[in-house]
Amino acid sequence: MLDRAIGGVAPRRRPAPLASPAMVVSLDLLINAIVAGILLGGFYAAVTVGVTIAFGMLDIANIAQPAFILLGSYAAYIITAYVKIDPILVGFIMLPVFYVLGMATYRLYYYAFESRGEQAIQGLAFFFGLLFVGEVSLVLVFGVDYRFVEAPYIGPSLHLGIFDLPLRMLIPCVVSLVMVGVLQLYLTRSFIGRAILAVSQDGLALQLMAASPIRIKQIAFGISTATCALAGTFLIIIQPVEPSIGRDYIGRIFAICVLGGMTSVPGMVAASMLIGIVESITATFYGPSWAPAVAFGFLLATLAVRPAGLMGR
Repeated sequence: MLDRAIGGVAPRRRPAPLASPAMVVSLDLLINAIVAGILLGGFYAAVTVGVTIAFGMLDIANIAQPAFILLGSYAAYIITAYVKIDPILVGFIMLPVFYVLGMATYRLYYYAFESRGEQAIQGLAFFFGLLFVGEVSLVLVFGVDYRFVEAPYIGPSLHLGIFDLPLRMLIPCVVSLVMVGVLQLYLTRSFIGRAILAVSQDGLALQLMAASPIRIKQIAFGISTATCALAGTFLIIIQPVEPSIGRDYIGRIFAICVLGGMTSVPGMVAASMLIGIVESITATFYGPSWAPAVAFGFLLATLAVRPAGLMGR
């Protein structure tokens, strides 16, 4: 009626055809999401390998691991602010410092809780306290502002055909996988490494081999904490950090550890890659807010099929 009143008849339009899933999902976008997930998985491997040693091999629920990682991030921030060197080099320089810090932390934990057989709830509260104290200390010293570092590879990307590889993700991923590979060789080829793998299974047999389980655990916890120096450096390269950002990784790193099989470093790497890919694809096509939920749903589905994890015994 309105069309006729103004002197004409409006032409009928055909309804637009519904888009098929093949039209919605771009192949290039999917491939780049998978590649981004692999790079993200490399970073997850760096932040989770320490928990695999402490929680999986030593039965120590070190929920303060994100606090040590943030300490590595702020160490890189402070040193690069005064000395113009590469942040990753700072991570390597801080490895011995974090190793000693980890050994001292385990000694305190052992004398206060483990030697008394109170390493369950009390020990968990101890590490929760470390996490809280670490976060509050960083807030008091640095405030709640975001901090970042500068490096030549933080901005540029490497373009290979349809692949887009941000160097701020690619370089930490490569260095992370090298670190995990060296650590796996140490655990499987050296006497101390094999003792670390055996300490939670049969401490008495370890004593018969003239090795002190407490000493082996102290070394292992030192190595676990030392990885935080590099993991923290990778974190501040990938994104700016503030003291409370470590909370975002507590559940994720323990989930990856369990999915990988607890004591398996190769399983942890595979789990890191899978979680990274699932999160990247979900964030690309459905939004970042869905990524954690889908990733943990994938974890539950996998454990329902294989309760021991991907490479669990």
